[in-house]
Amino acid sequence: MNRLENTIDRPAPTARPRPLGRVVGACARSALYCALLIPVGTAALFAVLAGRAGVAVSWWRRLRTRLLRVAPAPIARPRPAAVLRHAVASILLGAVALVPLGVQVLMMLRGVLYGLVDRGPYDHSWGGPGRAGAWLAHFLVGVPMSVAGLAALVGIAAVHQRLSGSLDGARSPRWLAPVTVLVCLAGALFVVAWSRQL
Repeated sequence: MNRLENTIDRPAPTARPRPLGRVVGACARSALYCALLIPVGTAALFAVLAGRAGVAVSWWRRLRTRLLRVAPAPIARPRPAAVLRHAVASILLGAVALVPLGVQVLMMLRGVLYGLVDRGPYDHSWGGPGRAGAWLAHFLVGVPMSVAGLAALVGIAAVHQRLSGSLDGARSPRWLAPVTVLVCLAGALFVVAWSRQL
């Protein structure tokens, strides 16, 4: 009887997510976070202009804690000018995030679903002339690009999360502002170079 009581009183062991599951979850949350930067940043911009800066800050807090799982910070009341700057930075980082988000969409359409999207002929396609070879080649070429895009999204989300923390009074590292400017410039240069190639 004692053995039975001991097993009943003992709490069930909690299953810890595997490392790959944690990485996939972090990438998915970062991608969603980055996809929300422009809409939430635009709404925050209008909220600040309407005199509701506190509401805009609460949106960033909610995003940080729910999507990126950052522990909630002590509530501070930032100045409206700081919230306005943050909204503009959010829109700019969200615009940069559109590039790696687009890479993920392309990977789905031109990698995973290639044979369904492109009906052929595959005579001059990578891996052609057969459909299966072309599909496999496009998928294999898309995998490293997709991984690089996910890494970029995780980085953009991490930079923005640090920026959002400054609204709650957290000290920003010295590298944060230059890195934010550098990320925005790199994204702009990439878009210009890509559009000239078309």
